[in-house]
Amino acid sequence: MPDSFDYVIVGAGSAGCVIANRLTEDPSVTVAVLEAGGNDWSPFIQMPSALSIPMNSAKYDWRYETEPEPHLNGRVFHVPRGKVLGGSSSINGMVYVRGNAQDFDGWAEQGAKGWDYARVLPYFRRAETREEGGDAYRGSDGPLHTSYGPMKNPLYRAFVDAATQAGYAETDDINGFRQEGFGRMDRTIHAGRRWSAANAYLRPAMGRPNLRVIPRAMATRVILEGRRAVGVAYKPGGASYPEQQVRARREVILAGGAINSPVLLKLSGVGPGAELQAAGLPVMLDLPGVGENLQDHMEFYFQVESREPITLYTHMGAWAKLLIGLRWMAFKDGLGATNHFESCGFIRSRAGVRWPDIQYHFLPLAITYDGKSLASAHGYQAHVGTMRSRSRGHVRLRGPDPFAKPAIRFNYMSHPEDWEEMRACVRLTREIFAQKAFDPYRGREIQPGADATSDEAIDAFLREKLESAYHPCGTCRMGAAGDPMAVVDPELRVIGLEALRVADTSTFPTITTGNLNAPAIMLGEKASDLIRGRDPLPPSNAPAFVHPEWEARQR
Repeated sequence: MPDSFDYVIVGAGSAGCVIANRLTEDPSVTVAVLEAGGNDWSPFIQMPSALSIPMNSAKYDWRYETEPEPHLNGRVFHVPRGKVLGGSSSINGMVYVRGNAQDFDGWAEQGAKGWDYARVLPYFRRAETREEGGDAYRGSDGPLHTSYGPMKNPLYRAFVDAATQAGYAETDDINGFRQEGFGRMDRTIHAGRRWSAANAYLRPAMGRPNLRVIPRAMATRVILEGRRAVGVAYKPGGASYPEQQVRARREVILAGGAINSPVLLKLSGVGPGAELQAAGLPVMLDLPGVGENLQDHMEFYFQVESREPITLYTHMGAWAKLLIGLRWMAFKDGLGATNHFESCGFIRSRAGVRWPDIQYHFLPLAITYDGKSLASAHGYQAHVGTMRSRSRGHVRLRGPDPFAKPAIRFNYMSHPEDWEEMRACVRLTREIFAQKAFDPYRGREIQPGADATSDEAIDAFLREKLESAYHPCGTCRMGAAGDPMAVVDPELRVIGLEALRVADTSTFPTITTGNLNAPAIMLGEKASDLIRGRDPLPPSNAPAFVHPEWEARQR
């Protein structure tokens, strides 16, 4: 294998797969992709309903954990990140939510010029093939297939109907003109399989002679000559292996995600100078924003017992799961072919909030996301969480060892307004579940519990039961070159260095409204044009909904 390529990409995740595909469309360009994990062939990855298995497997997940979170009873949280071809798109919940137009306009206002909604929408469209066809918002011929679930369980529809009875709108397309409201949830599932970035982008490109994917290659540092990135050092197979190098004639592109990209920059001597010195590393560039600005979504599971035995609880036994798996293996259909998130909602927590700050995923089962805690009876739940927490955390090194896990602290719920919004989540959800549409099904409230009505009782529940929605971002923030905490400029170039970019969710200035896989793939699409020096796609003039009475009304 040659040791020199035009571009070296670190990370075969959501954005890295996109960039590898798009750059190698030019047969004169050579690309190497370093991926610390292995292949994604496992049926537990490819079968949508098995999503909790790879998410909790050391073979496919980095097994990161937070430091004890001081505002949540000192609890330690799992931070699943994909360590496999496809990255986190191979272990996630396969939910496709682009975010709200206001998110991206906010990015531009914060210094990310060119990343406003009008300029990112064409890249969302270029990436996508929507099963029901394209329009001014949705794509019809992109590599990433999206689809809706069959909505066969009546509880999915009951959730949407209950929300409309509570006074909220139903929306035809949360990824189209109107995100605010309730409706069907888009999923990255195609022909009954998880449609990860590896399946959508990387695998079709791997037959090209100008692409080399190097699995089980743990990047240990970016090689800098002066202020220019000229390659990447890595260890194939583990810490005991000798270090190897791959050189980049044009650029190095970091696409390791919100945890690994800032870690690799720091290991390369790029980051807050005092932290690097304390870790025993040389300071090649004192860049204080590296590893800071860490953001996430938090959520809890609002669970209600079902009086009717129609939930997925019937299918939780070993024999039932085996039959589901066998049917999926044979036909790629049935309950194995869905992620079970088929209806959803986005609302505002109060009047005066311009765009949705609460998200719902509905599930016809009472269980935790990781599959470890199942209710003892038929039940249904909504995953409920706030979208724009004001809390900020960080990712920091424990020392110079690239194989040592970093110190991750989100500082969850460290801002008073986060508590106000989460309390609103409890009360507004309880109101939805009390509507007529759920009358035939509604049993007792499993959690938070009908007696959790006061602020104090709700806060006690939240401190014990809040969970991560697994959406870390922001640790290599994009901004104007004069912003002292910006890490990359609007073209994703690391500020102060040459031939080095970061292209993943770490560059998000602020977190988007919803799950992060769709905007990560969009970022990969736009990044590929920036790297190639191509003119950006023409901006869209498609409008986006803002409630006309948002200042005065909550719904």
